[in-house]
Amino acid sequence: MSESNSSGYLQALFGLSGKTAVVIGGTGVLGGAIADALAQAGAHVVIVGRNAENGDSRVKQIEALKGSAEFFAADSTSRSDLEAVVAHLKAKGQVVDILVNGAGINAATPFLEISDEEWERIFRVNLLSVKVACQVFGQAMLDENVAGSIINIASMSAITPLSRVFTYSASKAAVLNLTQNLAREWAEQGIRVNALSPGFFPAEQNRKVLTPERVASIMNHTPTNRFGDPEELAGAVLLMAAGKAGSFITGTNIAVDGGFSCMTI
Repeated sequence: MSESNSSGYLQALFGLSGKTAVVIGGTGVLGGAIADALAQAGAHVVIVGRNAENGDSRVKQIEALKGSAEFFAADSTSRSDLEAVVAHLKAKGQVVDILVNGAGINAATPFLEISDEEWERIFRVNLLSVKVACQVFGQAMLDENVAGSIINIASMSAITPLSRVFTYSASKAAVLNLTQNLAREWAEQGIRVNALSPGFFPAEQNRKVLTPERVASIMNHTPTNRFGDPEELAGAVLLMAAGKAGSFITGTNIAVDGGFSCMTI
C-alpha cells in the first residue's frame, strides 16, 4: 500500500473531518489533550469549562497546529449552560457528533471525616455533570438523527477502589454503570457510549493526593514504572470517537493505565 493510500485508509478509519466535538472539562490537562487529539483528527472542538484563560490558551494551541476550536464558558453541572452550547452550535448550523465528559474533582479524606457537603460536591461534578450532559447532548443527537459518540471519563478507581479517595471512587464507579446503561439504551439509535479510564496521569485533580509514599506505591503497581503522558490518551479517544473504526464499540471501558490493572503482587 502506497503512503498516500495508507494515509487515506487511516483517514477513513479515524478521521473526524466535518464533525463537531464538545469536550467538557477541556480546560484541564487531560481534557485539553483530548481536545487536541480530536482537533488534529479534523473535528471542530468546542472546549467547555469555567476557566476562560485556560480555555482560550488551549484554543490558541489548537489553532497554531491548524486545528479548529473555540471556548464556551459553562458550568458542567448547569443544564441551562449546556443547553446554551447546543443552541450556539445550532445557530451556526452545527450538530454535536462527539461528546467527552471530562469534568472531575477529587479529595483524599478519611472515610469517617467525609462531610455530606464534600460527598455531594464531588458527586455533583463527577456524576451529575455526566448525567446532565448526556441528557442535553444525547437529546440533541437524537433530534438530529446523529450517529454520535459519547465518551465518559471514568477512572481505574472505578473498577477497584483506591485507598483514601472514597467519594471519588464511588462517583466514578457510578459513571461506568451509567455508561453501560446508556450504551444499551441508545445503541439502536446509532449513539455509542463508552468510558475511558486513565491510569495515573499527573493532573490538577490528583496532585493533592500524590504524596511521595503514594507515588512509590503507584510505581510498584504500574509495570511501565512511570506516569502517563496526556498525549497517550489520544489513541483510545480517537478509536472511540471515530465513526468507522469505533462503530462496533459501545458500552465498554478502555483502560489506559500502563498495565496498572493487570498487576497484583
